[in-house]
Amino acid sequence: MEFRIDRRSGVATYLQIVQQVQQALRLGILVEGDRLPTAAQVAATTKVNPNTTLKAYRELEREGLVEPRPGLGTFVSRTLARPDSAAHAVLREDLRAWMDRARAEGLEREDVRALLNSVVEERFPEG
Repeated sequence: MEFRIDRRSGVATYLQIVQQVQQALRLGILVEGDRLPTAAQVAATTKVNPNTTLKAYRELEREGLVEPRPGLGTFVSRTLARPDSAAHAVLREDLRAWMDRARAEGLEREDVRALLNSVVEERFPEG
């Protein structure tokens, strides 16, 4: 897994790492038993301080998603993925088509994020 850090996002770097691991777990990109990159590897590819990565991994451990194994690394201990279904494939294709239309209309990445976030908040209110 390779992390992408957006220094202009306003989201703390460690939280970006946490969110990217959570997303990879939801999508089945990471599964139980997978080893996460070491803090040194993340630092080499992203120029992030190793302590930032360790803070993210501690948060993921607190959530019960990963477990450190001394001398071996940090490993995924639980997945967030739901069983694959035909509905997921259809929804993914619908979303791809929507993204293509949004791009054709001239929307930029942040415009799309704003639209998606507003609809998510509308349809899935926290409470």
